[in-house]
Amino acid sequence: MIARVFPRETKLTPTDKYAFIGGPTEWIPSDITEVMISVAFTWDMSRAEQLAKLWGSIAPVKIGGPATGMRGEEFTPGMFLKPGCVITSRGCDNRCPHCSVWAREGNLRELPITDGWNVLDDNLLNCSPDHISDVFSMLRKQKERVVFTGGLEPARLQDWHIDEMAKTRIDRMYFAYDTPDDYEPLVIAGRKLLEAGYTQSHHLYAYVLIGMPGDTFDAAKKRLLQTWDAGFVPYAMLFRDERGFQQPSWEKFQRRWLRPMIIRRCMAGVMR
Repeated sequence: MIARVFPRETKLTPTDKYAFIGGPTEWIPSDITEVMISVAFTWDMSRAEQLAKLWGSIAPVKIGGPATGMRGEEFTPGMFLKPGCVITSRGCDNRCPHCSVWAREGNLRELPITDGWNVLDDNLLNCSPDHISDVFSMLRKQKERVVFTGGLEPARLQDWHIDEMAKTRIDRMYFAYDTPDDYEPLVIAGRKLLEAGYTQSHHLYAYVLIGMPGDTFDAAKKRLLQTWDAGFVPYAMLFRDERGFQQPSWEKFQRRWLRPMIIRRCMAGVMR
């Protein structure tokens, strides 16, 4: 059996008996034949190398994951993400300078579709119409309400996508507002989704990248308020460099834009 090791725990980290956070524990299954250390963030690479030494006495060790620059292959449910998470495509045809996906994964490629309800594709709406339709058909078979966590590109949203969404039990969908070019498509997407019956308070969210080199509090706040006005609850994503460094002065600012309940209360005027 393969032990999967993670330098840190996230909300999506598996919790079965072959998944470990950090070094070996007192109780380890005796049938482990290989150890795979999965590194999501570049700033955890040194920790992963330390873990490789600790786990080396248990079984042969391999280090992989997005932080290594390794291209992802076909998705295996429950392997490196919690059951319920699903990835049906990898890569992206865009070449956004702030994003590492295209450099690591290359152009978009569609994968075999497996069951799940939390969709984490790099850019699902970049896929072919047949693939997207098949994904929605799979999602409609799930017992849980659907979440699009991967981030949907507003410029690629089409009316027929919204028709597919309307036939699917969706809890939340996250769009992305990373560059100025995203704003007008975000406004159009928000108008169409609100007209289709989705609500800002329950369904519509948008990741907003803040704290990049050259960014300012005023400029970031403007983008966050624009996101709200476009019909989405903003979710501030604070920029990190490859070492994982974040400007401390931005952390307090970000916290105000991470909790939807606080944002909704404050949008009456406090944050403006």
